[in-house]
Amino acid sequence: MKIVAFAGSTSSRSINKTLVEFALTYFDKDQVELLDLNDFEMPIFSVDKEKKGFPEAAHLFLQKMREADIIICSLAEHNRSYSAAFKNIFDWASRIELKVFSDKPMLLMSTSPGGYGGGNVMNTAKQFFPQFGADIRATFSLIKYNDNFEKGKGITNPELLEAFEEVITNFKETL
Repeated sequence: MKIVAFAGSTSSRSINKTLVEFALTYFDKDQVELLDLNDFEMPIFSVDKEKKGFPEAAHLFLQKMREADIIICSLAEHNRSYSAAFKNIFDWASRIELKVFSDKPMLLMSTSPGGYGGGNVMNTAKQFFPQFGADIRATFSLIKYNDNFEKGKGITNPELLEAFEEVITNFKETL
């Protein structure tokens, strides 16, 4: 089973990427492809630019989604919504193929330094991603990342770790 994973961020210090990497430790690493959104950089979407054709990076992102059996992502929250980088990729891809996520099972996550754990972007994605072919089977938001996660160790808060592991177990059972 091929797992395609990504963080909705282009930051070299993305906390959402570390959360995705941690989640992937619960899966067979031989089946994982971790995408870097920096590899999908393209012009800012506009209908004027769309008339000139679609960037190859948008086609490549869609190809990665089609090749996946499972999609795991953790969305960065910028001003209570998607990061500009992710939104731009999503906008281009959805103009080529409305079902960006190809009806694949998805584990949707978010984290932030604050007490809402990226809950705004999570709620937006839970509402809209299914319209774009995401079969969201499980969600997890990690609150107060800096207090509850340590790079190299993972989730350090025992209650949050237990909740996370329950989400992973339940997600796997739906596959």
